[in-house]
Amino acid sequence: MKSNYHTHTHFCDGKENMRFFVEKAVELQFAHLGFSSHAPISEKYDFTLTEDKIPEYLKEIEYYQNKYPQIKIFKSLECDYIPNITKDFSYYKEKYKLDYIIGGVHLVKVPDSEDIWFIDGPKRETYDAGLSQFFNHDIKKAVTCFWEQTFEMIETQKFDIIAHLDKIKMHNQDRFFKEDDDWYVKLVDHAIELIIHKHLIVEINSRGIYRLRCKDFYPSDYILEKLAQAKTPMIISSDAHRADELPLYYEEAKSKLQNFGIKELAVFEEGKWRTIMI
Repeated sequence: MKSNYHTHTHFCDGKENMRFFVEKAVELQFAHLGFSSHAPISEKYDFTLTEDKIPEYLKEIEYYQNKYPQIKIFKSLECDYIPNITKDFSYYKEKYKLDYIIGGVHLVKVPDSEDIWFIDGPKRETYDAGLSQFFNHDIKKAVTCFWEQTFEMIETQKFDIIAHLDKIKMHNQDRFFKEDDDWYVKLVDHAIELIIHKHLIVEINSRGIYRLRCKDFYPSDYILEKLAQAKTPMIISSDAHRADELPLYYEEAKSKLQNFGIKELAVFEEGKWRTIMI
């Protein structure tokens, strides 16, 4: 029962329209496909959906829901959390009657400042420039800000899936910190505790691998082991921005989960999440 709940089309920073994704998902015999455009932030960020486009976005999803009844297609948004800047996730869920919400951190608010550190995107230079400009190369302070913003998102927002949990490692690539540094492990452990407490679903996300930006999945093996011990629900996400990315590393992700003793995946059916055997 293949599925992909984390998908981006031309409505945000995806490169193709919905038709290509739906046709590819049907061809691959996916059971579920969820569209999750980046929720609006502000005019400064061009990778997001704008709020005036949300009705059109939802209407197009409804069109394909009706045209392709052989696959279940869902309405979602991937919401960024930036303290005192972004709207509550529940605003979008309730106003637009979405099926579920994905929460993530791509933009880190610099403490006591209006500055934002963009940790994502194709250019490592952007990450490095922000580390220098906003944190004076203090990697511990910078990374702690990412995780503390993640903690705050988990504690204050209502959402279903946490996206690419440890994305902060993407442009680091073992240059400035190691993932087994004691201070880093403590931050990760606290995030895991909050995820378990809030009963969130965690995705294993392959985009960093196939885009050649990260050597492994998000999240790390250390995190997967902890999540497996806690029986945390998981989904497999390619975070596709093109239709042909939908199946990438699906089998490898499934094998990795099984290697950690994770035997079930979360699926969305009849308006709620349940688990099925992998």
